[in-house]
Parts: sequence; structure tokens; C-alpha cells
Amino acid sequence: MARDPNSKIRLAAVGDLHCREDHHGRFRLLVKQVNASADMLVLCGDLTDRGMVEEGKVLAEELSALRVPCAAVLGNHDYEHGQVKEICAELAKVGIHILDGDHFIFEKVLGVAGVKGFGGGFGNATLQAFGEGQTKSFVQEAVSESLKLEAALSHLDTPKKVVIMHYSPIPETLEGENIEIRPFLGTSRLAMPIDHYRAEAVFHGHAHHGTREGKTRAGIPVYNVAMPLMAKHTPDQRFALLEI
Repeated sequence: MARDPNSKIRLAAVGDLHCREDHHGRFRLLVKQVNASADMLVLCGDLTDRGMVEEGKVLAEELSALRVPCAAVLGNHDYEHGQVKEICAELAKVGIHILDGDHFIFEKVLGVAGVKGFGGGFGNATLQAFGEGQTKSFVQEAVSESLKLEAALSHLDTPKKVVIMHYSPIPETLEGENIEIRPFLGTSRLAMPIDHYRAEAVFHGHAHHGTREGKTRAGIPVYNVAMPLMAKHTPDQRFALLEI
């Protein structure tokens, strides 16, 4: 029986698991709670701590007990050792869908568009592609991630759609982080396709000391679901749970 498009979907979201080789059993409670309370789980990057395939294997083992679908994006830590393909392969073995400019559809009702994202700053202070080649390359990475997100959202025709990413599309959820590093934690370039395609909500991580909620200029809710931040506010449930 098809899901009613108007029915609420219980979506669990968390990022920055930073799984290490010695984390066997660390996420057992998380998985148990998600299975009991959510229809789907989304993971917002930094799944591993140093981007090692051994860490990916441990995380896959931990997530193998999930009984709900899971979509994820990678974070900067996952790229550290150049083993992204191997990590994604391990997670795919247990049914984790890694998104990188593409989407996952849950029961023909909820579309999840995902990208890693990138830094670059916000508003009038957004870094521009001028000067040295290194600066232009940095800006181009942010532009490319924004275009990937736009492409992912443009292919979604589901009644509901959300966005997952690692970096933040707004400065508000970065409040609490050192002001000097905030331009490296996200960029408003990522917010443009979100507002254009009217996503229901956005989930990101990366900002361990940031703020839990904010909104884009168009009023789209943005949730910082970095696990260290969740642990400070809801230590008994280290993930956000929303009805979409």
C-alpha cells in the first residue's frame, strides 16, 4: 500500500559521528533509538574521523542493525586519507545511500537531495573568484557544490523534499563557533538552490559549537545536527527527530 503523500514522515538526522577503529558498539544505542522512533535516517558528513577505510568498516558494522532506510553525505574528515571510494563501498554493503549531487526517494513521498558542500563565507562577505589561482579554485569548489545541489533538487518531483549537507548554507547556525573560522564552515552559495526549489528543511553538521536552528532568506528551516552539539542539548538522544 502506497504511503499517503500528506502523511508525516519521522526523519532522524545527525552528523559528525567521527567513527574510529575502536568505536565498536559506540553507536548501538543511536541505532536502537532510530529504529524505534524514525521512518528514515539521514547522516550529515564526517562519518569517519580520519577518512580511513578501517573506520568505514566499523561504522558499517554499527549501522548494519538499522531497520530504516538511510541516506548520507560525506564531510571533510572523510576525505583526509583519499579513501572515499573504499569507505562508500563499505557503507553501501549495509544499505547506506551516499549522496553527492544526487538524491534518494523514500516511498515516493520524500526526496532527499545531498551534497557535501564547501566553505566560502556569507552574504556580501562571500569570497569571490578574483586574484590568485588558488583563490579561484577555492571559490570554484563552492560554486560546483551549489550547482550539484541545484541539479539534485531539479530532478526531484516528490511531494516533499529535504536537503542534507555537511557545510552550512547560512551563518546563523554557526553562531557559537570562533568568528574567524565561520567562512570555512559554509557558504550562502548553497542556500540559493534551496530557496529556489523550496525544500522543506535542510540538515547539516560540521559546526560542533554552533547553533541548532536557523532559516534561509526564504524562511526554509536549517538544522545543525552535529552530534557533539546534539550531545550538549539532548544527551539522551544524540540526533534530531522531525516530522516532515
